[in-house]
Amino acid sequence: MPALNRTGNVLDEVSDAIDHVNVLKGKLVEEQPEPEAPAPKDKDSFRQYDTACERVKAFYKEQHEKQTVAFNIKSRVDFKSRKRARMGIWQAMEMLNTLVDDSDPDTDLTQLDHLLQTAEAIRRDGKPEWMQVTGLIHDLGKLLYFFDSEGQWDVVGDTFVVGCAFSDKNIYPETFAGNPDTYDAVYATKYGIYEPHCGLDNVMISWGHDEYLYHVVKDQCTLPVEALAMIRYHSFYPWHREGAYAHLTNAKDIQALNAVREFNPYDLYSKCDQPLVAEELRPYYENLIAKFFPPELDW
Repeated sequence: MPALNRTGNVLDEVSDAIDHVNVLKGKLVEEQPEPEAPAPKDKDSFRQYDTACERVKAFYKEQHEKQTVAFNIKSRVDFKSRKRARMGIWQAMEMLNTLVDDSDPDTDLTQLDHLLQTAEAIRRDGKPEWMQVTGLIHDLGKLLYFFDSEGQWDVVGDTFVVGCAFSDKNIYPETFAGNPDTYDAVYATKYGIYEPHCGLDNVMISWGHDEYLYHVVKDQCTLPVEALAMIRYHSFYPWHREGAYAHLTNAKDIQALNAVREFNPYDLYSKCDQPLVAEELRPYYENLIAKFFPPELDW
């Protein structure tokens, strides 16, 4: 396993700010009720929307300029070409737990707290075991920051399709002006390198923690397709919130969309300052993990 030669504080701060903007944007699917959670923070108590936007705009400018087709092809080739680590799910959670932001006034919680709070909110609502496990692991792709990411921009942030025209429903769409694919004769067209309604399984989603974890677990678990959709698309806000890229989706993606919309409130709204005792919950969740995962996975 590689040594942790990066601090997670800065990444976690940016990741929390991105989530904060998505909370305050206030356009999550309204028909989905927010899950119950112990002493949740009122959404109005978070930092103001305009301030949060300023914090993340520079991040998105860099992300939108660098997430090219060439970079995404290279990232997938690199993923398949080597093994970064071999470890179990709980061990990966403990590794991710070194990501903590001491400067964020919204929460003093660790990454492990967030994963457990998400899973526990899903559990309280009586959702199936596979969905509880999905909540528990959904952010483990952020380990990419410790392995071989080029920065924060290829780990966190809202995701989008590369290889066709960038949607104006992406956050800060004007910042794609710095991406060379914007001016490519093929990539800048509506369909780009894709066929109409080819399905999201056949498009490249911008590389980051969602896409990385999806590729890690899809052949190393027995989770249902709905769980894999929750993992792969939970940051794909232009699609599941704003309705972009409908010209690329097919009938199968409707099932995925419903799953992601069911999951998303648990990710955003389960955060609160009441920490859970990980060691008390560990036996329950290790039992669930064993139902869907082998003792160790290749990362």
